[in-house]
Amino acid sequence: MTFRIDNLAPGKKVYFASDFHLGVPDAESSLAREKKIVRWLEMAQQDATAILLLGDIFDFWFEYKHAIPKGYVRLQGKLAELTDSGIPVLFFTGNHDMWMFDYFPKELNIPIIRQPISTHIGSKTFHIGHGDGLGPGDHTYKMLKKVFDNKMCQWLFARVHPNLGIGVANMWSRRSRISNVKKDEEFFGEREWLVQYSQEVEQQQHHDYYIFGHRHLPLEMPIGDTAKYVNLGEWVNFCTYGVYDGQKLELKTFEG
Repeated sequence: MTFRIDNLAPGKKVYFASDFHLGVPDAESSLAREKKIVRWLEMAQQDATAILLLGDIFDFWFEYKHAIPKGYVRLQGKLAELTDSGIPVLFFTGNHDMWMFDYFPKELNIPIIRQPISTHIGSKTFHIGHGDGLGPGDHTYKMLKKVFDNKMCQWLFARVHPNLGIGVANMWSRRSRISNVKKDEEFFGEREWLVQYSQEVEQQQHHDYYIFGHRHLPLEMPIGDTAKYVNLGEWVNFCTYGVYDGQKLELKTFEG
C-alpha cells in the first residue's frame, strides 16, 4: 500500500486514532462510544485531508464470506460518507481486528494495511502502525499472531457457523484487558517496547514521527534529538487522537 501526501494545503490536517475497541465492555457503553467517535469524525471531516485508523477499532472482527459481526452501522455509514466525499481513510489492522479481509475495501473504499509503513506527509516523514508484535518481548503474542495470520487457521475458523464463531469470540473479547482494567497506567519509560522499536528504526532511517496505538496509554516521547514517538491512547478511557497540521503533530482529547 502506497500512501503519501506531498503537499498539505493550508488549513488542512491529517487525523490519527486507534483502539476504539467497539463491542466492550457492554453493548450500551459501546454504542455511546460509537456515537462519540462519529461526532469526532464529523469534526475531523471539516478540515481533514486524510484520516488514519490505527487498529483495534473493533474488539473483535472476523469476516465470513457472506457475514460480518452485527452492529457498528453508525461508524460504517460515517466512514462511507467520508470516502464518498473524497476524504481518504486508511485502516491499519490491530491484534483484535486482524481478520479484516475485503469488506472495507469493497464496501467503504478503505484500504487495509497490515504492517507498519514509512511515508511522507508534507515536509515530514512518518512511521505508522498499530504496534502489536513490535520491539522486544511479548514472545507469546508473537507466536499467537503467526497462528492467527495463518491462512489455514483462518480457513478453519471460517468453517465455524457465525452464530457460534462470533458468539464465542465476543465472549472471549469480554475478557479483554481494556474491558476489565480502568486504565493502563504503568509507564515504563525507556523500556516501553514501542519506544525501543522506534529507536531501532531511527538508527536505520530517520523519521520525524513514530505513531502507534496498541499501548493504550497516550504518550509523547523524544526519539533521539529530532524525532518523536507518539502513542494515540484509546477511547474507552481517554478519547485521545493525533492531528498533524503540516507543521507539528499534536495529541489531543476529544470532548464532544
